[in-house]
Amino acid sequence: MTCDIGFVSPGEATSRGVFVTFEGGEGAGKSTHVALLAEALRASGREVVCLREPGGTRIGEQLRSVVLDPENDEMADMCELFVYEAARAQLVREKIAPALARGAVVLCDRFCDSTVAYQAYGRGLDAAAVRRANDLACQGIAPDLTVVLEAPSAASGLKRAEAVARPDRLERAGEAFHERVNEAFRALAATEPERMRLVTSLDSVEATARMVFDHLEGLLPELSLDALLGFARAVDAQRSLESRR
Repeated sequence: MTCDIGFVSPGEATSRGVFVTFEGGEGAGKSTHVALLAEALRASGREVVCLREPGGTRIGEQLRSVVLDPENDEMADMCELFVYEAARAQLVREKIAPALARGAVVLCDRFCDSTVAYQAYGRGLDAAAVRRANDLACQGIAPDLTVVLEAPSAASGLKRAEAVARPDRLERAGEAFHERVNEAFRALAATEPERMRLVTSLDSVEATARMVFDHLEGLLPELSLDALLGFARAVDAQRSLESRR
């Protein structure tokens, strides 16, 4: 199988757990909105498991440090692909599958769509080969819904990312590379509109969170808009305070 999956009804999703992924280019706000959504869902009483790719497990975090280390600039594109897939295989087996089996909400910052966008569209690897590698690593697990956050441009997204931390090996791949990645996410969202929902990442976290909610309320009926926006306003206020210092 690929990442494709039919949309899940709210009742079915609640009984078996819900898997939501956040995708998008650099600096799109994925980690911020994963954290906000987790807070709002936990406030409603749901168990939430937050993960990131690559990483999320002891082994995965070690692989992350290798694949994103700027000093590893000689890494071959195919090697890069397999490192991502190895980390994903461990994450699915150790974290995602067990959490879904016990009925938790799993929120993941990146999953298999990122591999198609970065390694197939960005690096130029054969798309069919990348999807086959995804199939092996995912082990039958696919997102119920994917929120694709889109920064205004690759340049603005990279600027946002660089304001948070030193650029990693992927962030240093160049603006043209990241433009291809952003185009890839738009193309993927257009081919799977039922699963992949495109959301413009605005400077206002609250405004972006409202759009995210619109796509998730049917899948997560316990999600409170008031709670989500309350947490988002706090982030906006903190950022505004920091900008004035």
